[in-house]
Amino acid sequence: AFPGAKLRAALADAQTVAFELDPLDPAVQRSLRTAGAGSAKLPAALDEQLRREIQRACIPAQALAGLHPMMQAMTAMMVDAARDGLQVAYVQEFVLAGTAKARNLRTVSLETPERQLAAIIPNDPVQAERFLASTLDQMQSGLGRQVLLRLAAAWERGDLQEIEQYERWCDCVKTADDRAMVKALNDERNPAMAERIDALHREGQRLLVAVGALHMTGPKALPALLQARGFRVERVDFR
Repeated sequence: AFPGAKLRAALADAQTVAFELDPLDPAVQRSLRTAGAGSAKLPAALDEQLRREIQRACIPAQALAGLHPMMQAMTAMMVDAARDGLQVAYVQEFVLAGTAKARNLRTVSLETPERQLAAIIPNDPVQAERFLASTLDQMQSGLGRQVLLRLAAAWERGDLQEIEQYERWCDCVKTADDRAMVKALNDERNPAMAERIDALHREGQRLLVAVGALHMTGPKALPALLQARGFRVERVDFR
């Protein structure tokens, strides 16, 4: 929960801290809480499978009422991850946002909640149900837990090569729909985030930007896109 020496130095030098979504922004929180309000009713079997995973995570069903089923499943997955020591309350976004607020630094979001949710929840109800079914199957089989732990371990080591090979070892990209989902979650969001980072720099702001590790690898990763815009990009080793 405590930034190390190099990250503290970056915070001390920053004027603005940017996130995919600022987790302490009330407007962001409201948008995420109401995501999927009025979504279509699930088929009975799929709804029952979702209820089982929510119950297994020990979440009261009413706590997720109103959320889109995909958001409910993802919440259950993250709560369940606490059993492996992955505590959502201590994720870097909350730590950095809290530190920034305490230092009276400006905090901004690189994208809107609607843009991020569009990558998670397809507009097509049929496709959304397929993604939900796949997610629940991974949770039920234990694959989702294994993938999350391996990804977290790679992040902890700073192992970008392992993260870059994610699609090869996650056993979760098997169909055209799966590939479209991964592309929507990462590659398709990166150009807009790179443009926003560039615009903030052009305002004269010294930035500390925090994004998910999967945005940091591959030919369409944020570092590559920023380099193409004229930035000098240098890896900082925290070990």
